[in-house]
Amino acid sequence: MKRLMVVTGGGDCPGLNAVIRAIVKRASQEREWEVIGCIDSFNGVLKEPTEIMVLDNNSVSGILVKGGTILGTTNKGGPFAWQIKNSDGTIETVDRSDEMIRRLQILGVDAVINIGGDGSQRISKALFEKGLNIIGVPKTIDNDLSATDFTFGFQTAVQTVTEAIDKLVTTASSHNRIFIMEVMGRDAGWIALYGAVAGGADVCIIPEMPYNIEKIKEKIDSRYKRGRGFCIIVVAEGAYSGIRKKQKEATENIISNNLKQGGIGNILMKELIEAGVQHDIRLTVLGHVQRGGTPIAYDRVLASEFGVKAFELVLEGRFGEMVAYRHPEIISVSFDKAISKPHLVEPKSRLVQTAKGLGIEFGN
Repeated sequence: MKRLMVVTGGGDCPGLNAVIRAIVKRASQEREWEVIGCIDSFNGVLKEPTEIMVLDNNSVSGILVKGGTILGTTNKGGPFAWQIKNSDGTIETVDRSDEMIRRLQILGVDAVINIGGDGSQRISKALFEKGLNIIGVPKTIDNDLSATDFTFGFQTAVQTVTEAIDKLVTTASSHNRIFIMEVMGRDAGWIALYGAVAGGADVCIIPEMPYNIEKIKEKIDSRYKRGRGFCIIVVAEGAYSGIRKKQKEATENIISNNLKQGGIGNILMKELIEAGVQHDIRLTVLGHVQRGGTPIAYDRVLASEFGVKAFELVLEGRFGEMVAYRHPEIISVSFDKAISKPHLVEPKSRLVQTAKGLGIEFGN
């Protein structure tokens, strides 16, 4: 009997359980394979005692509609940076990757499927280079992996943003307010862009296009007549102004420090008030609600396709590769290609031009 281990790492997102289910469903058709899951990414193998669970048709029954992951997940610890707390309270990290591979051999694990984003696939690549038979499945609601057209969880996050905008519009129009909605997107503005178009926002601010506060103010002013009107602004958490970009070049990490002090939504509100905006401004930070909840149909289908393809790559012995979606096919790419560059919004892209054609202001 051959044994496959499934791992989910990094942030949770809708569709993870659908991938797990698909892997198990496909593996159940091969009598010589059994599937186990590692709890909390690779940490379950490294803990004493180990935290492993059997994955079969019974254990994955009904999980298709559930958000999150039944295996748990973490972006801390891991085989290459296992955290150890010293007696003085300080934390140091040690490389336990060789030890983990030995433990997998003892457990009789023949192959691993690692479901995760950029950081997780970098771990996959490093483990593959150490000789581990491993396949990657891309996972990120930010949709920022260039090797795949879409990642599961992204469309569900966009749906959450769109529904939130729909609700904000009614209260904004009732009170003649400006609403700033801060969404996820540290480096890539895909959630903000898709959400702004789908929700009919007036302003969309993303990391790839540093904004000028005066242009944002001009757009707001155009939305009001004789004091009545409203404006919806969608801003990705990693966005920043042209001025702050220059500050970053002069002082490293100033952007991340500013965000930790209050978030881009608060910064933007302060800048608008200082620029002379008189209308009432309110801020909504969606935060982790974008990661939670039931995956929409699109993400269930994509996640299922990824799961089946990942197990078939295991059967074919094509280790060192990550599943990817290239319309209309589900393909695979090497780990090198998977993590070679981020998938960012191109300012001249079709969707940005569509947004501008709809009158959405980017402030750049």
